[in-house]
Amino acid sequence: MNIKTIITILLLSTAIRAIVDETPYISPTATYFTSDGEEENPAMSGSAPLRAVFRANPENVGSYRATYEWRFYLNSMEDAPYLTRYEQDTEYTFTQAGGHYIVCYATFINGNDTVAYTKEYWETEGQPLTCTVSQSQLEMPNAFSPNGDGINDIYRAKEWQSLVEFHATILNRWGQKLYEWTDPAGGWDGTYHGHDVKQGVYFVVVKAKGADGIHYNIRKDINLLRGYTDKTGPN
Repeated sequence: MNIKTIITILLLSTAIRAIVDETPYISPTATYFTSDGEEENPAMSGSAPLRAVFRANPENVGSYRATYEWRFYLNSMEDAPYLTRYEQDTEYTFTQAGGHYIVCYATFINGNDTVAYTKEYWETEGQPLTCTVSQSQLEMPNAFSPNGDGINDIYRAKEWQSLVEFHATILNRWGQKLYEWTDPAGGWDGTYHGHDVKQGVYFVVVKAKGADGIHYNIRKDINLLRGYTDKTGPN
């Protein structure tokens, strides 16, 4: 191979790289906001409600005119999307259980030149962003011991996930409301108007709804044990 051929190859290689480098493209990302903080993840699994911000991250747009179309699918990309957004970046809170697939259709136009990342691209090359929302779950304990030992001092949900609605009420034996809360992470400390209630049996009434459509209607006794020390850990 002579020097002339080598130079020709180098020039062609440089020209190809220039064309590629000037072609607009997208690199979609997803950032989720959970109880543990912010997390950028293309394949997230978590409990509802789960808030996310999606960014197209376009590059080499230059003088191209860009349009964007975010499509959200549930369980299968063969069905019609349940949500469509027409913006470069978008935000959504997932409240429905199941596997979600998210893709960004992007079209760049400059005169007669069109670069499109649409159905064919996502079916052959692109990898959709995914979000799996877990099925709902709710379990309330039947006892707690608000004695200041740092173990089971608060009456709260024992197990819970993917709840989109929650309301709990504490009642005494005469049906008097002592406390209520609407966050499953919250709970009752065994007081009424700032004063400790007596040891004994109380009642909790919970109405909740899961991301999967399940409704929870719970009514159960609560044993409030002030003199009990639990050495085994949370109930």
